[in-house]
Amino acid sequence: MSAVEARIAELGLKLPEVVPPLAAYQPAVQSGVYVYTSGQLPMVGGELPLTGKVGAEVTAEEAKKLAATCALNALAAVKSVAGDLDRVKRVVKVVGFVASAADFTGQPGVVNGASELLGEILGDKGVHARSAVGVAVLPLDAPVEVEVQVELTEV
Repeated sequence: MSAVEARIAELGLKLPEVVPPLAAYQPAVQSGVYVYTSGQLPMVGGELPLTGKVGAEVTAEEAKKLAATCALNALAAVKSVAGDLDRVKRVVKVVGFVASAADFTGQPGVVNGASELLGEILGDKGVHARSAVGVAVLPLDAPVEVEVQVELTEV
């Protein structure tokens, strides 16, 4: 078990299987020392635990937890191409999309779920640039979607 996966276990979490793509794309691709994940939904066991708009059917706190699930799914996608999460040199960028009710403006707080989990798992390597964007709807009526870019150490 890698040190990163050991840290995930210490936090009481488990690195999931890679979420299969919903369309014509790969969950993650590597270009040089960078891995780019596709947008990761908060799938757990092949299903979305909640659906709907944040600020309407889904609370901000529920969505924040879902964003953390997205980040964990993104790490699984990174591992699928990098082979070992200990190769993560740093998280470079996180982009979070929040399916928002018309009057919801708390997107940064929701996407903090992903950012905070990456920090808990990776420490200083988890500090990153970020965007948090409100959108009308996401695939499968998911409340949140997160994509991650990481830099790897050389093999």
